[in-house]
Amino acid sequence: MPSAFAQQQLPPALEAVFNEGVRALKENRLNEAEQAFRRVIERGGKLAFVFNNLGIVHQQQGDHQKAVAQFREAIRLQPAYPAPRLLIGSSLLALGRAAEAARELEHVIRLLPQEKQARLQLARAYERTGNWLGTVDQYRFLRELAPQEPEYAYQLGKAYLKLSEWSYQQMMRTHPRSARLYQALGHQYLLQGRIDLAIQSLERAANADPMLPEIHLTLAQIHLERKHISEARREIELELKLVPESQAALLLKQKIEAALGRAP
Repeated sequence: MPSAFAQQQLPPALEAVFNEGVRALKENRLNEAEQAFRRVIERGGKLAFVFNNLGIVHQQQGDHQKAVAQFREAIRLQPAYPAPRLLIGSSLLALGRAAEAARELEHVIRLLPQEKQARLQLARAYERTGNWLGTVDQYRFLRELAPQEPEYAYQLGKAYLKLSEWSYQQMMRTHPRSARLYQALGHQYLLQGRIDLAIQSLERAANADPMLPEIHLTLAQIHLERKHISEARREIELELKLVPESQAALLLKQKIEAALGRAP
């Protein structure tokens, strides 16, 4: 908290002690900083920013339990003060209390929607609680705030992968025989290079829901790459019956026809 703010709130004698604490904190003289802030509080300076600074001291000392207590008092005294909510989020994460951290950090974002550090911490809190949709949302917002930052792009990619895995597990649990599950499994096998298993899974998906698009398209692509041209042609015709306007299917049909020696 800027000293100008302290000057508006504290009498001169306490202001001088508070500023001593700030200097000690900046110079990493943590015990001296703690003593200074406690003197301010004991002499009547029970203000939110004083407790916030004392919480920072405890946080830097690695005592997150004490830090949380000071940040809580700062929040109680001034609920709209975002700094202790951001800092308490970090300490709660360090203590393994991710759900509590998420609640505090959500409050920070309501107050300061452009605050990157709050969104980064919230993404980590969501990740630890298994909220992959929330994790993706936070990294997407960070990417919009800082499109040139490679770390946000990397973390967003990881979050999308985890979301995909989570979605797959949800389908396994709730719809173990669904067409979408077989389709997702087929794509996983494709990524692993297990082509025969991919074909089997995609064919199961088509049998489970004959009206589901994209499955025959994927099968046609696989067969074309394997030079099984007649199978590829059969699958692309089935795809075009479902979605005759599909540009991807029409382009693939041209490749298949060319492979058969016909005019595109």
